[in-house]
Amino acid sequence: MNIETRLNRLNPKKARDNGITRTATLSAIVGSLLAGTVYAKQQTLVVPPSEQPVLRDIQAAVSADNLKSDVTKLVSFGTRHTLSETKSDTQGIGAARRWIKREFDKISEQCGGCLEVVYHRQVFSGERRIPEPTEVVNVIAIQRGTLDPNRYIMMSGDIDSRVSDPLDFTSESPGANDNASGVAGVIEAARVLSQYKFAGTVVYAALSGEEQGLFGGKITARIAKEEGWRVTGVINNDMIGNISGINGVINNTTARVFSEGVRYVETKEEARLRRFTGGEVDSPSRNLARYIDVIADKYIPNLDTMMVYRLDRFGRGGHHRPFNEVGFPAVRIMETNEHYDRQHQDLRTENGREYGDVLSGVDFAFNAKLTSLNAVSLASLASAPPTPANVKITGAVQPSTKLSWRRPTGKMAENLAGYRIHWRLTTEPTWTKSQYVGDVTEFTLENIVIDNYFFGVSSVSKDGFESPVVFPGPAGSFGGY
Repeated sequence: MNIETRLNRLNPKKARDNGITRTATLSAIVGSLLAGTVYAKQQTLVVPPSEQPVLRDIQAAVSADNLKSDVTKLVSFGTRHTLSETKSDTQGIGAARRWIKREFDKISEQCGGCLEVVYHRQVFSGERRIPEPTEVVNVIAIQRGTLDPNRYIMMSGDIDSRVSDPLDFTSESPGANDNASGVAGVIEAARVLSQYKFAGTVVYAALSGEEQGLFGGKITARIAKEEGWRVTGVINNDMIGNISGINGVINNTTARVFSEGVRYVETKEEARLRRFTGGEVDSPSRNLARYIDVIADKYIPNLDTMMVYRLDRFGRGGHHRPFNEVGFPAVRIMETNEHYDRQHQDLRTENGREYGDVLSGVDFAFNAKLTSLNAVSLASLASAPPTPANVKITGAVQPSTKLSWRRPTGKMAENLAGYRIHWRLTTEPTWTKSQYVGDVTEFTLENIVIDNYFFGVSSVSKDGFESPVVFPGPAGSFGGY
């Protein structure tokens, strides 16, 4: 058999990886013929597709009209203060959370019961902002994954609202942007994503007690930890509808993503290791933020995300923090330009200046844009294989860098195609270089010196969905399986 016949039978596809066309197959054929040996067919490395059209469908399906309707309904409850009325069907936080549950139930009916809708609840008292016994109740909808149901990706928003005095639970507190915009986003994401099936589990969480001390997040984070959830990421949405800042800037094309740089749960020994190997800006939360930034660039028209290298706004907090504090990757998405006259304010007008968080302060097209960022991020994360576990790196005083990791087994690995190695200069904020290496558990980057770069590994599904990048060692670990 001549070379031409053998090439025609093999018909290798040219796999491109970082612009390099692989020609090893041809060389192997020629070499085997010249040596007079029997040629065993070699597999060509096929790189999964980089574009997922379904994510564009999800982005386009998010409805600004639905968001406006839901925010308007939430505002109609008068106040959603954590300590407010719970018996009324029309006023207070009790009526609000029961309405949210009905919306989740309705969505579940329309998808054939695909959502498990539950309450997470706990009584708190003796707290600075909860002096008397009060039940804090979250409304949770769970869409189980088909391949890896114990891997969780969560979107959250806060039900409760407040005025100037954090203990005033009777005054009207519309909370239109803070944070009906976030809760409406969670409900709308559930409407859209419930029409699809995913490998991992998606959680839609309406949390309570945020303004009183992040109590709702503490409840669900504790339950997730006790039940052994493998949480790939929590995306908290707090104020995702305002485009007009107190600084005079009006901008509907940017959003902020806040993330912690070093894991809150890091041990003393892990901190010592990080000092010598790096990882100060590569926590799982930080790489989740980078993931969302890539999603925005690829799939959300006219939106640029600003990654803020800080847990939250200066000296302030949000409902992603309780998840960080039990070791889960969690970030906060919100508008770029806040208007403080519309946050935590009694409704009033002083010297011609209006105060209060009312419907007119919400731009629903922008609310839809940030909701779609969440929906597409959730869909991509839930469709990807599990993040690489036990990622290790070696290469000190050597010309090359070697990475290794543990591969999942069983059903959770059914959609796994292989892995991608990433690296970047230590001063670069995002991953700039990568190489798809196939279904292996170790790889050596020849003549790339470990001292000069940061490295990571992501998993890739057969249809091209990719996990967040995992930085080697405990500093970047998303956990095991």
